[in-house]
Amino acid sequence: MARVLYRLGDRCFRNPWWVVAVWTLIATAVTLVGITLGAKVSDQFDIPGTESDRAQIVLKDSFGRGAPTTAGEAPARLVVRAPEGRPLPLTQIDAEVATLSGTPGIESVTPAVFAVSEKGDVTFVDITFTTPVHPTAKHSVEAVRDRLSAQGLRPMLTGGPFYTEASFVGPSEAVGVAIAMAVLVLTFGSLLAAGLPLLLALVGVGIGTGAVVAASTLFDASSATLALSLMLGLAVGIDYTLFIVSRHRQQLAEGMGVRESAARSIGTAGSAVVFAGATVLIALCGLAIARIPFLTGMGLSAAASVGVVVLLAITLLPAMLGLAGERLIPRGRGLAAVEAAQRPNRWGEAVTKRPILTLLTGVGVLAILALPALGLRLGLPNAGQEPTDTVARQSYDLLAKAYTPGLNGPLVAVVQGEPDRIQAQTQAAIEQITGLRGVAMTLPPEVNAAADTAQFVIVPTTEPSSQDTATLVKSIRRGGTDLHASHGATLHLTGETVIAIDVARKLSAALAPFLIVVVGLALTLLMLAFRSLLVPLTAALGFLLSLAAALGATTAVYQWGWLGSVLNVHHPAPILAFLPILLIGVLFGLAMDYQVFLVSRMREAYVTGSDGALAAVRTGYSHSVRVVGAAAVIMIAVFAGFLFSHNIMIGPIGFAMGIGVLFDALIVRMTLIPAVMALLGRWAWWLPAALDRILPHVDIEGESLPKVTDIRTERESITA
Repeated sequence: MARVLYRLGDRCFRNPWWVVAVWTLIATAVTLVGITLGAKVSDQFDIPGTESDRAQIVLKDSFGRGAPTTAGEAPARLVVRAPEGRPLPLTQIDAEVATLSGTPGIESVTPAVFAVSEKGDVTFVDITFTTPVHPTAKHSVEAVRDRLSAQGLRPMLTGGPFYTEASFVGPSEAVGVAIAMAVLVLTFGSLLAAGLPLLLALVGVGIGTGAVVAASTLFDASSATLALSLMLGLAVGIDYTLFIVSRHRQQLAEGMGVRESAARSIGTAGSAVVFAGATVLIALCGLAIARIPFLTGMGLSAAASVGVVVLLAITLLPAMLGLAGERLIPRGRGLAAVEAAQRPNRWGEAVTKRPILTLLTGVGVLAILALPALGLRLGLPNAGQEPTDTVARQSYDLLAKAYTPGLNGPLVAVVQGEPDRIQAQTQAAIEQITGLRGVAMTLPPEVNAAADTAQFVIVPTTEPSSQDTATLVKSIRRGGTDLHASHGATLHLTGETVIAIDVARKLSAALAPFLIVVVGLALTLLMLAFRSLLVPLTAALGFLLSLAAALGATTAVYQWGWLGSVLNVHHPAPILAFLPILLIGVLFGLAMDYQVFLVSRMREAYVTGSDGALAAVRTGYSHSVRVVGAAAVIMIAVFAGFLFSHNIMIGPIGFAMGIGVLFDALIVRMTLIPAVMALLGRWAWWLPAALDRILPHVDIEGESLPKVTDIRTERESITA
């Protein structure tokens, strides 16, 4: 591989404008297609084959429509609150609402008098629109709200066409990019060298995200899908380019020619980038193992962004190095930074001098941080987790206080029975359900035209994300067996809350198989890279420690509310259902990135040196730790930029990945791994003879590359 990439890098170096032209054409085409088609963003997270999905199918077959699964699909809700100390003028409210009857695009409106709170100061009206929503209908509802507000009332409109999809990118993300640029400048001591990684990352993000936007017209992409593609493309793009540029400048400082250095950097550091990128791609594409459509879409979209930046790193980057020429030769502060990386690293010497103490301390710290993960609960976000200054959150809190928290997450029951008995069967189901603990009320049932199916709404006493609500769903489903035995009817449950519970259960069940398959494939890849059995195993064990610690910290912040006011947590709730499986895929790939970059330099020192295994560990560590540390800081900064996003799904993802990279890079890769390598000594590079014969030989350290003194002969043979 090193020789192939060496030749590719040399060819791109010699033909920079052709390479730039090709990538410019690709970027332009993808951008134009993305702009023309536009993004189709949907935060709908149903899973085919679940009980709630089967209920949706029954509803669509029997009533022509399913239960709402997102706030955007639900009827619009006009919540009206009386001024402090005054009763609601119900006659005025009903008169205003009555003006909506017969409005084109509005199917139905519930009278306000039917939903007055116990104190008489709050009511709400549900308004069902036709699909697509008629602009006149929306304006008419907004006019009613404005007139009620002019009368001194406090109306709020949420749901339906008034539900605003949260943006997936905002000003806070720019802060992460600014921090990344500052770290690059400090690392290289050169604006030109610092600008290359950022430029290539932005090009990669533009192409990758543009492709996802274009593809979103074929499948529903959530805001989290777009954000993940942007996050990973930006962070990985900067990191991968950083490693290659750092190697290039180090070789230039040692006196190597610019062209030779560029080609050799792609052959060595570029090989590590390809292998590191391959582990990320395996992990992301492995999300398809769960057989959950929206999760598969997230994985493939993010994988596309990572794949693009890897290709850019091994083609466009050597072309840019050719255009930069001798201007990248370190001078002044840049030369001092390169020379500093050559000196022995004190931390590396300290952890390898006392490896057992280092291991015990590091593992102990990560184990303590992981403890909160024992109480991890999964769910999907709702309006109760929105910022308190949003209309959706204010409406949610008002309804929960005036009525019952469960009004914000009603359950939809579906009864399949017989035409001549459906009324009695439905009544039996209602009586059975209302007798359960945790049911506030049930609404009158609706029977379909064929009189063989009915649906009715169940309002729990607890909020949608409560464990008590999940327990109630289990109890109702268990009762469905008795209903079928005694009355011959089949009972289903669906609705946004039930779907969230089913999604969490399905994803929890998929965690273990996903972890086994993805880690197994990546371990095989690492065995190919390092010709070692123990290095991949220690890499995987270290990842499990950092994963557990990241999940523990995320649970403490987002589920328990620790440091919530500082970290943009508006209401503690169960962890985003797909976050753990997404974290496994992404963090494993990134952890293996650092493993490859760090240990490949150790192996290179071991293969080419003669001072023994311990000296190779320390030499490889000192040559790579500065760049790995800078890469980790950049990755954390980019992820942290999404922490304060207005999208309640993206914030937890940014935090979990950022804190996961922090634990993995700082504690596992830069502390525990060198200690383990020091303990293992030459056994770190042991590979059973049987495996050695089976595994193909892949060179990522550049062993097969020609000596620098022989490069002219090598190039002539290539040309010939």
